[in-house]
Amino acid sequence: MNNTTVRRIVCIEDEPEMIELIQLILNRRGFEVLGAPGGKEGLELVRKTHPDLVLLDLMMPEMDGWEVYQQIKAEESTRNIPVIIVTAKAQNIDKVLGLHIAKVDDYIAKPFGPQELIDSVEKILGQKST
Repeated sequence: MNNTTVRRIVCIEDEPEMIELIQLILNRRGFEVLGAPGGKEGLELVRKTHPDLVLLDLMMPEMDGWEVYQQIKAEESTRNIPVIIVTAKAQNIDKVLGLHIAKVDDYIAKPFGPQELIDSVEKILGQKST
């Protein structure tokens, strides 16, 4: 087995077009991106696949990203997986301050450019020892 293992990213996002866009951008960089259309599905996917990184939308119906984040961090088997929060620019500042307090690895505001996404992902995964 060669040492260029594919990095797996789970993208939890309720907009299918956003998942497709993220897959398009990151697949080109050699990442494997698995999409989940909501919080519950996303949590199951994270537990099942143990990705290298989670991209998490905050605004989702049913179970919001905040709840998903707290559950990922509460479980022994998933708590060390880095999480990048993807949030709408209009989101209130309290949420963003909350992210700092909660030690979120990074966050990106929508709409974002492809390079912004790549930079954030590579920054986080570059810090992680393989």
